[in-house]
Amino acid sequence: MAEISVAMAASHAPGLTGWFDKAPEADRKTVLAAYAEIHAAVVESRTDVLLVIANDHIANGLVSDYADFTFGLAERHSGPDEWFKPWLRVADYELPGRPDVAEVLYESVKDRAPRVRAVRENLRYDDNLSVPVTMADLVSTGVAVVPVLQNCTVPPVPDERVCYALGETLGEAIRTRLPAGLRVGLLGSGGLSHEPGGPRYMEIDEKFDRWWMDLLVEGDHEKVLTDATFERMEEAGSGGTAELLSWMVVMGAIGPRPCKALGYAAVDQWRCGFGAVRWDLS
Repeated sequence: MAEISVAMAASHAPGLTGWFDKAPEADRKTVLAAYAEIHAAVVESRTDVLLVIANDHIANGLVSDYADFTFGLAERHSGPDEWFKPWLRVADYELPGRPDVAEVLYESVKDRAPRVRAVRENLRYDDNLSVPVTMADLVSTGVAVVPVLQNCTVPPVPDERVCYALGETLGEAIRTRLPAGLRVGLLGSGGLSHEPGGPRYMEIDEKFDRWWMDLLVEGDHEKVLTDATFERMEEAGSGGTAELLSWMVVMGAIGPRPCKALGYAAVDQWRCGFGAVRWDLS
C-alpha cells in the first residue's frame, strides 16, 4: 500500500511574491524559513507525489456551473496563467503530473462529495499553486504534483465537515488503492485571514489567525471542526479566509494529530495573514 509521507499547509497570498519587499525584514525571514522547511520536508520525506489542495479563484469554471473539487489530471502542470502574471511576478514553471494517481483518487471520491470533477487539460493556476511552487522551489525537488482545486467562494460552499470527510476518503484511497511503496505528500494551500476586494481588504484578523494556529497545534480535530466553522472563517474575512478549508482536507486525510507551527506573520501590505504548519506523522 502507499504511504502518506508528509503533511503540511501554508498561505499562498500573492503579496508573498508580488509585494514581498513591502514587509519588514523579520516577517520576510519568517516566510522564507517556513517555505524552506516545506522544501526540505518534501525532499527528506522522499515524497514521490505531492497533492496540493488549494482553492480555485473562479478561474476554472463558470459560477453557474461550478465544481466543488477539481482534480488536475494533466501530464504536466504549468503556470502561472497569463492573466495573473503581472501581479504574481513569478517565473514560469512546469511540474510533472501523475494522472494515474490523480485518476485513482478522483474515482475514489467522486461520489462522496458534491460536484467533483476531473480535468485532463492544464488548469489555470494563480497564487493557489504558483506561490507554493515558487516559494518552496518545488520544481527543483523533482516531485510530481496532483492539484486538487476546491470551491471556497460560490454558494453553497462545502463546509468544514464536508472537506474533512473528503480528506478522510482521500487518505483511505491513498493507503489502500495506490501502488505499494508510493510516497504521497499533502500540502494545503490557502489562508489565513483576508477579505479580497471587501471593506477589510487591507486588514488582517491577527487574533483569529493566532487562534487558528493554536487550535491546530493542539491536534484536537473535533474541536477544530466544532469551533473553526465556515461561518467563523467568513467573520475573519469574507471570501478569503475560508481558503483554510484546504487545510481541513489535509487534516481529514491524516486524522487527529498535533502539528508544528512553522511561523506566522501579519503584514497589512500583503493583505493576508501568513501561516504555515507541518503535522506530526510519527
